[in-house]
Amino acid sequence: MNIYNVCVAATPHRQDGGISQVGLDQHARWAVPAAIATLVIAADQVSKAWIVHNLGPETMTRFVAVVGDTARIVYSHNTGIAFSLFQGMPQVLTVTGLAIVVGAIYFYVTQLPNRHPFVQVILGLIVGGAFGNLIDRVRLGYVVDFIQVGWFPVFNLADSAITVGAALLMFQFLREEIAQRRDDRPVVSQ
Repeated sequence: MNIYNVCVAATPHRQDGGISQVGLDQHARWAVPAAIATLVIAADQVSKAWIVHNLGPETMTRFVAVVGDTARIVYSHNTGIAFSLFQGMPQVLTVTGLAIVVGAIYFYVTQLPNRHPFVQVILGLIVGGAFGNLIDRVRLGYVVDFIQVGWFPVFNLADSAITVGAALLMFQFLREEIAQRRDDRPVVSQ
């Protein structure tokens, strides 16, 4: 069962079998995140397959310079989480990854203004990135990382999607907070 099937099962239908307006709204609310997540997963998995095929099988032995030695493409295994943190705990990290996906979806449904396309993109980035790395972790026992920039730990497209999604989520919270404060200001009449 995937996210789309869960959404369809929860969609209100009319007695004649058609989808009600509420049902259309629910489908629209899930279409953008599902599309973004699918694109992130596809790009992540295709890029990782290319890296393994062209720079493997040994890790950190072959490089493709992008900007001198500052930015390069490498092949690395990561048994930890984003940016090589918490190495060697694959089962815990798989469960944690699934919990993050479930938590993100729950938060999207219950707390976020999920009719806004910006918020829908945020969910798609976070869920797509999390699933991209979960696929590696379940299939391989590690995550394939390949982007190396300066001193920063090696990362991948899924890590980038999660990071960008989290940054955009913070921006969304900031926008909401500013709007709330603006609405709460007393109006001074002259």
